[in-house]
Amino acid sequence: MKSKKNPRIGSDLDDFLREEGIYEEVVAAALKKTVAIKFGRQMRNKGMSVASLAKRLGTSRAVVHRVLDAKNTSLTLHTLARTASALGCQVRLEIVAA
Repeated sequence: MKSKKNPRIGSDLDDFLREEGIYEEVVAAALKKTVAIKFGRQMRNKGMSVASLAKRLGTSRAVVHRVLDAKNTSLTLHTLARTASALGCQVRLEIVAA
């Protein structure tokens, strides 16, 4: 009896996620988690609280909590850039061919 070959052997995670139709969702979640972690580290390094960051941004603590929420992917580029600036850092974005 012949064994069936596994169609996933030799494929990579990106291929699997595309086949499942969730590639963009997973990438967005990973990017947001990275942003939230980096901003959190910047805040800790500067001894900055959520309240003080909110004050610098001229917004509410709820907005800052959404920025720092790794699961909330609805972050605008404007908010991303403003938050980075308020934390004394900058965001670098690179678009590369897939």
